[in-house]
Amino acid sequence: MEKLSKAKTREIIDDFALEIEKAKTKGAKPAKTVIDFRNERKDGIERDIWYVPIDLSRYRKDNGRISSDVLHYEKSYGLLDETREESQKKIEEFLREKDKEKTKELHSTIKHEGQRDPAIITCDGFLINGNRRMMVMKMLIREFPGNPKFNVMKVVILPGKNDEGGPPTLLEIEQIENRYQLQSEGKAEYYAFDRALSMRRKIELGMALEEQLRDDPIYSGLEKKQFKEEMKKFENEYLKPLDCIERYLQHLKRQGLYSTVSTGLGDPEGRWQAFLDYYKFVYQKLTDEKKRIQLGICEDEIGKIEDVAFKIIRKREFPGIKVHKIMRELPKWLKNKDAKRELLKMADIDLALPKEERIDDNGNEYDERYIDKTWGKKYASKIINHVKKANDYFEHKKGQETPLKLLETALEKLRHENMNTKNVNPFDIQKAMKLIKEIQEQAGKLEDEFYHYQKDVKKLKEKYSH
Repeated sequence: MEKLSKAKTREIIDDFALEIEKAKTKGAKPAKTVIDFRNERKDGIERDIWYVPIDLSRYRKDNGRISSDVLHYEKSYGLLDETREESQKKIEEFLREKDKEKTKELHSTIKHEGQRDPAIITCDGFLINGNRRMMVMKMLIREFPGNPKFNVMKVVILPGKNDEGGPPTLLEIEQIENRYQLQSEGKAEYYAFDRALSMRRKIELGMALEEQLRDDPIYSGLEKKQFKEEMKKFENEYLKPLDCIERYLQHLKRQGLYSTVSTGLGDPEGRWQAFLDYYKFVYQKLTDEKKRIQLGICEDEIGKIEDVAFKIIRKREFPGIKVHKIMRELPKWLKNKDAKRELLKMADIDLALPKEERIDDNGNEYDERYIDKTWGKKYASKIINHVKKANDYFEHKKGQETPLKLLETALEKLRHENMNTKNVNPFDIQKAMKLIKEIQEQAGKLEDEFYHYQKDVKKLKEKYSH
């Protein structure tokens, strides 16, 4: 994707801009407000609030809240043209289906109070902030066709070609959306998956993650070290799991079909949390050499283990446990040789279905979600059985690790022939000393616990001996 420069101005559709200019009106009480555009909030520059007929306002497809839906649709059917009525209806459908509970709340608020805060639109009528409000107001128009308060939108109009400062650049539009839509100010939160896609899109267009976070007052005042920690947190919570999703979709040969992963918060088949936990609990360990060695995993097994994880996530439904919790258990199972061997048996499960299982009676191919369900049912017994056996192997070993057995193993390790202090790297001596101190402290605590336990047992013996 081409990176944006600050000089690249968004193209204005003159006919649309002229319609807005002719139709905009002031309210009974002319009002002004300061918006987060360029340096206007910092400098306290006010802009007029206008009233524009709602049918002259248009949705933008580059709306972070519906990123996954738009990308999936365009991958499947071609680009959405925001100037066309059918595209506007499709974008409205995405907004309506995204978070029905939040839409219901907003519907109730606007129904009783009307539109409180002004939306922000380009001079040719495309909404940068306020897409959901317009969607709800259009719903209310259909419910109350005679009520005039839903027929106009309260808006702040960004400058046009002949206005001071000129039209906003594409990058400035991304900045406005970021400042208004990605901050926690009581507005409906983005679904994490859509937020990840929106964040990545902004990065690809030239708005670095650091700039995105600096826009938010919550993070802008942090010290350098704290800010870096927050940056890392956002990468781990959003961008890195998204990378895993990209590999998953590529694994299934369905790049860009994001709605097959999840469509929103209320999606009962959503897999975002599973990928988040896969990245945090599994993939980070697979790509960290020290942690991978601790798990007893060879480098050439990484791809096989990811294949297993992706098949488990695709199956999604398991009796008695959610798929994201399986991702959290996976490292413990992989550390057990028998459990790992059981999981790797899933390698012989084919990701593809034969053609006859992918098409209906009319010869049309089923959608990807239906295919996922069919695939999951076909291999349900195999996948569930391998997962159950892996857990059984782990639980069996855990049952064998009694306190006495663990102490014997610990002593055996400390007496091991390789425990030669001269073999320690001089730069690691301080770390070794710290570990020895922690071992001594833990041994002292255990000795104290066993001493008191021994006294309690002795008292019981004396009590029942009389």
